[in-house]
Amino acid sequence: MIQAWPDASPVLREYLTYMETIMGRSHKTVNEYFLDLRTFLRFMLQKRGQVSPGTSFDEISIASIDLPFLESVTRTDLLDYLMFAANERPKYYRSAQTSYGNQPRTRARKVSALRSFYKYLCEKQRYFEENPTAGLDTPKTKKTLPKFLTLQESLLLLQSVDGPYRERDYCMLTLFLNCGLRVSELVGINLSDINKEDQRLRVLGKGNKERFVYLNPACCDAVEAYLPHRIAPLPEARDALFISKQRKRISVQTVKWLVGKHLNQAGLSQKHCSAHKLRHTAATLMYQNGVDVRTLKEVLGHENLDTTMIYTHVIDDNLRDAADKNPLSGVRPPSKQPKQRNK
Repeated sequence: MIQAWPDASPVLREYLTYMETIMGRSHKTVNEYFLDLRTFLRFMLQKRGQVSPGTSFDEISIASIDLPFLESVTRTDLLDYLMFAANERPKYYRSAQTSYGNQPRTRARKVSALRSFYKYLCEKQRYFEENPTAGLDTPKTKKTLPKFLTLQESLLLLQSVDGPYRERDYCMLTLFLNCGLRVSELVGINLSDINKEDQRLRVLGKGNKERFVYLNPACCDAVEAYLPHRIAPLPEARDALFISKQRKRISVQTVKWLVGKHLNQAGLSQKHCSAHKLRHTAATLMYQNGVDVRTLKEVLGHENLDTTMIYTHVIDDNLRDAADKNPLSGVRPPSKQPKQRNK
């Protein structure tokens, strides 16, 4: 645990531990909080001239950060930090070819991390009263509709699956397209998570939250076809559903690569699709075929309904077709008749 947050001061480590152990945030999410907060604290130390000459930004230690320092942060400091992030932070970390300036979505995430941290300090622990993040606006982000495959493209993808691990890859794609799983959720599936009798799958989602999704006949058939071809796993991966050729639980990176490979084989690489976009595909196809938004929220494991509502804005060919099939759709307004003058 300590090695996961190198250089974190005691108060920061206390917050991160609280988020993971009490609030149930995933270790990956908490590490992202740490990285965002570390960047902010490094900026503050640099701004206040508390950095040794010649020290690069990425080498600034935050081990000395204490409560008085955190209490002294002002709204102006936060705005200066967001300006710094917008203009001077690399878009692609550790890339020599990167341009500079964090995107609005990245800056919005940084604001969220700061709000969470100061909420903990002020409201949970009551270390001090003034919360500098109170009322701090979130940078506006451009709302984009999710990319997804059409029904025909989804069928083409499944039909094009081939290779030495065809049954495994076909099963993974089928679960993506029918259940709307996240990549991490698919990778984490265990054999013991599958209830064949009830045709249900237990899924461990964000924040270690469990949910159940039902397996339709396509999913059940794909799993049954795959199991006889499942690679004999190493002892530590004996319960994992999907096994790599190294006999380990398949990794997130491998699944992403495999999805890209099969999209390319199907001639769909121009769609700029990805493993996560297959989740969007499943959600869009379900919504287009009559699944209501609240049910879709439960299937996808969204915490807030607002997150699911984006699928209601996707152009729905069924709704457009229904409008065109209205028997009055061809009626045109009558042309205006010229008035006749009285003789």
